[in-house]
Amino acid sequence: MATSELPGARRAVYASDPATSRGRLHPEHASPTRSEFQRDRDRIIHSTAFRRLAHKTQVFVPLDGDHFRTRLTHTIEVGQIARALARALALDEDLAEAVALAHDLGHTPFGHAGERALQRCMADHGGFDHNAQALRVVTLLERRYARYDGLDLTFETLEGLVKHNGPLAGPKAARALPAYVAEFDARFPLELDSFSGAEAQAAAIADDIAYDAHDIDDGLRAGLFSLADIAAVPFIGVMLEEIAAVYGEIERARVIHELGRRVITRFVEDVIVQSKKRLALTAPQSVEDVRQAGVAMVAFSPPMAEADRSIKAFLFPRMYRHEKVVGVWERAEQVISRLFPVYLDDPGRMPAEWAELARADGARARHVADYIAGMTDRYALGEYRRLFGEKVALG
Repeated sequence: MATSELPGARRAVYASDPATSRGRLHPEHASPTRSEFQRDRDRIIHSTAFRRLAHKTQVFVPLDGDHFRTRLTHTIEVGQIARALARALALDEDLAEAVALAHDLGHTPFGHAGERALQRCMADHGGFDHNAQALRVVTLLERRYARYDGLDLTFETLEGLVKHNGPLAGPKAARALPAYVAEFDARFPLELDSFSGAEAQAAAIADDIAYDAHDIDDGLRAGLFSLADIAAVPFIGVMLEEIAAVYGEIERARVIHELGRRVITRFVEDVIVQSKKRLALTAPQSVEDVRQAGVAMVAFSPPMAEADRSIKAFLFPRMYRHEKVVGVWERAEQVISRLFPVYLDDPGRMPAEWAELARADGARARHVADYIAGMTDRYALGEYRRLFGEKVALG
């Protein structure tokens, strides 16, 4: 594998180099102690939006308990996997981690239930997309720095954030371009018709791996399906057989944990092997070659891509559409659906700074959406109780 040498690091020629970053919207002096991508990571970790992830739902599990994933624990897991992939592929680990840590900053309270509700509320006001919302968070809504709004992240981190699912323009685009992404791109071009760098691709596939592993774990622990049920997925069945062959009869909790470890390991090892094959075949000599390759360089092999699809196909009816989970989601959607028109009709029901923004221009609905999207689950429930005098029991 071709590499370029930097002090203290071994970096592939196709890796992103913080020393040659395309920079920030608001240029700053270099740090004497941290690379540009390390600064991005640190700004994300210290942001208000990042802290809120601790109290935002990942997937609703209709049982009380402190051990199910939140958006924050999911994000940390994605960051760990992204770093492992970046290390194995001689990429910049700090950039991969920064993109991973930022990828869910635009998610609403109540997981995908809250997002669906906000999408309906915003249908006539420009729509709602959580990746575009993450870009709003890091370029506009974090109002803490003296010189600018947002976190002023590098081009490389921002492009990874908006291209989480691939190019957003051109023949490879899978969906319409969100308005705010287009607006920001006009100010600070992000090359929306190309793929992101390999580090951001590693963060994106780490998201898939983490989802599969922790949703299996949470679903099993919540009793939404059994080990016998999920053994019907061939990829999982083989691993359960391996665990039984090595350890015999052990506690169910230990089986579940061992299964999660193996799911992550198999996926990560496959991505490393497959990505090295793609990189060797394409032979990119720069990060720009990776962007213009026309396909993702960091990817599953075809058999493992099928395993990923089979896990998601199993989980969809048994976890995401389980009657107990759906009941929780419906009540959560009601909270968002009722809060939105109240704030829209009377911005004064929001905190003063948000009310002022909502009244200042013609984008009242967008400001209301920004306010709601930033809420934690418990804050949204508290607002619902304050405004309607009703307590919503989700569990």
